[in-house]
Amino acid sequence: MRAFVGVGSNLGDRWAHLASAARALRTAPGVAVVRASRVWDTEPVGPPQPRYLNAVLELETTRTPEALLALLQAVERTAGRQRGVRWGARTLDLDLLLVGDRVVHRPGLSVPHPELRSRRFVLAPLAELAAEQVVPKTGLTVAQLLEVAPPLSIVNVGGYPL
Repeated sequence: MRAFVGVGSNLGDRWAHLASAARALRTAPGVAVVRASRVWDTEPVGPPQPRYLNAVLELETTRTPEALLALLQAVERTAGRQRGVRWGARTLDLDLLLVGDRVVHRPGLSVPHPELRSRRFVLAPLAELAAEQVVPKTGLTVAQLLEVAPPLSIVNVGGYPL
């Protein structure tokens, strides 16, 4: 099944954190990294904090959404992620954005990601990989959602450090 994961970092060596996320996912059983978007430097959403590097990874996986989320959280912990302030600064943030055309609502897991449609810093890199993908529950494509997403300072800064 095809899945898309948002990758972000705004603490420490941001490029190294993005690279380590891709390496960890490439070596995980039941997961293949298919493609990566370019990397975007973006202003943060939430409390005052440093700017983020954001990108999206396209995966092929045999894992359930729950098992994929557990893997993403384990990779975050390995990178030193500490959960504290909501939308606060972090070494690594991995968000499960889409899993095929599935809709999942369970405690701790919502697919599509509940903030997807309002986050330009996720929609811009996702559109590079899947512009015509219809986002479940919206009836709109990623490209259409990007057209109406709130403005945000984002700048392309290069290729993903695979």
